[in-house]
Amino acid sequence: MPLTMNREVFITCAVTGSGGTQDRSPHVPRSPEQIAASAIDAAKAGAAIVHCHVREPDTGAPTRRLELYREVTDRIRAAEVDVVLNLTAGMGGDMVFGPVEAPLPLKETGTDMIGATQRMAHIAECLPEICTLDCGTMNFAEADYVMTNTPGMLRAMGRMMTDLGVCPEFEAFDTGHLWFAKQLVTEGVLKDPALVQLCMGVPWGAPNDLNTYLAMVNAIPAGWHWSAFSLGRDQMPFVAAAVLAGGNVRVGLEDNLFLDKGVLATNAQLVERAVTVIEGMGARVIGPQAVRDRLGLTKRAPAG
Repeated sequence: MPLTMNREVFITCAVTGSGGTQDRSPHVPRSPEQIAASAIDAAKAGAAIVHCHVREPDTGAPTRRLELYREVTDRIRAAEVDVVLNLTAGMGGDMVFGPVEAPLPLKETGTDMIGATQRMAHIAECLPEICTLDCGTMNFAEADYVMTNTPGMLRAMGRMMTDLGVCPEFEAFDTGHLWFAKQLVTEGVLKDPALVQLCMGVPWGAPNDLNTYLAMVNAIPAGWHWSAFSLGRDQMPFVAAAVLAGGNVRVGLEDNLFLDKGVLATNAQLVERAVTVIEGMGARVIGPQAVRDRLGLTKRAPAG
């Protein structure tokens, strides 16, 4: 397929994530106040969408606590700067197995397996414009950790998103995940055209070589909206690769902590660098209302 460069690009900033990065950089936000402030700074720098997880304020450990999501949501919506809110719905499918000769019972530390309604509780409460849907089960870098998303679980969560009027962002970590995303649309569980995030270079999903990347791009149905990212030092090269291939971009501290070698970044600095790359390619960065118009989103009012 010939590449068609995207001339009007939106930027998503993945603000904090759920990885063990909280002690590797002082810029990784922990508390709801810090997460919201970092998201607002990213929006001021040019991000049209902010993708948020929450963490325990004292330790920085990932959490699903509803009151923390509520506070982050309220703070972002009350800000003077406009931005599209994207909350993760990826937690609650974590399985950590025991040793290879005795994998069961599952380890209590790290295992977090809950039902679809509970996984979606903060989405139903906060009603973000977008939430993520990790479209498959996958081994992650840790030796015995499996991110678990069964077809039945994804169908149930997808139907809830549709009923709530929240736009799902398909997180495709490998080719089969994108295949299943298309199946969900074919079945009518989720609407067409869909929104896809290509997650490249996450061990052990799709590697971030260009052949694999283009295979993923070519598998996205015509008319769907998509973004792409990669990790660490490959984050900014994939800004250029996404724009060149016709997509949008994601940057942020969830995926990369550094602005340059040995120089720790803030979210706003990563967004500013992405803006420079995009505009240097002759494209234009679009804002949150243009994204709403493109994706058919409805802005939610601040809590009154």
